[in-house]
Amino acid sequence: MSEFHCVTERLSVSPQLQPGDLDRAASEGFVRVVCNRPESESPDQPSGAAMKAAAQAAGLEFVEIPFAGMPSAETADAVFAAVASSPGPVLAYCRSGTRSVTAWALGSLRAGDHDRESLVALAAGAGYDLSSVLPRPM
Repeated sequence: MSEFHCVTERLSVSPQLQPGDLDRAASEGFVRVVCNRPESESPDQPSGAAMKAAAQAAGLEFVEIPFAGMPSAETADAVFAAVASSPGPVLAYCRSGTRSVTAWALGSLRAGDHDRESLVALAAGAGYDLSSVLPRPM
């Protein structure tokens, strides 16, 4: 079972989920799952179709915003919007959780929802170091 790392009351991130994790996610109150992994990034990851089917069977919305490396501005905005527009808590995942929290944080910074220092602190509280990733104010 994957570990869910709480970033805010609206967002948690996780390393790679398995279809069996989605019933637990629903029982913990999540309403939307965001997948940030490209299809077949690793031979051992479940397919997007399998994850979507498991999410829907658990009563969860499933959103795919796959990317590799640092997210583009558009991708960061899309991840942030997927969290902000959700009717309840969101669980985002990638290989380790870092990509998901990074994209959300960059989108949040671009939207003016949080400042850099609070985003670094929120990520650190969830076990992720974004201090070298988020741009410093000019």
